[in-house]
Amino acid sequence: MTDFDVFYENEEFEKDAPPSLVNRALEIAAGEILKQGTFSLSFVSEKTIQDENREYRGIDSVTDILTFALDDGDEFFPVPGEEKEWGDILICTAKMKENAVEFNVPEEEELLRLLIHGLLHLSGLDHATNDFSTEPMLKNQENILQNLKKML
Repeated sequence: MTDFDVFYENEEFEKDAPPSLVNRALEIAAGEILKQGTFSLSFVSEKTIQDENREYRGIDSVTDILTFALDDGDEFFPVPGEEKEWGDILICTAKMKENAVEFNVPEEEELLRLLIHGLLHLSGLDHATNDFSTEPMLKNQENILQNLKKML
């Protein structure tokens, strides 16, 4: 079983990412992708995600999602027998809304896509490009998204 905490940097972000939808989607998708363990999700401002992107990736721009998996890097030592801590996901709702317009999809669908994307990154998957037709992680993401939409 997965356990997660969801934080909103500003309560206005709850309008773009309704807690009831986010929690239900995470219960389903995290159970499928991560199986068990804990993680956190935060909905943040453009400034916050740009600051984090600059600090941790050296890219001084706003992005839609950042994922910080705890088992990345040399300093992570899991404790045997303890519940797995996956890490943290940050989503910028303003960028999510821009994506929805750019890709001509409903905002709710883009929200679900980003939730799945973050979970897949936490699980250790990655992609070299954003090509949905060739990247295995992104193909998997879209399959999970279609199944999740049927379950909600």
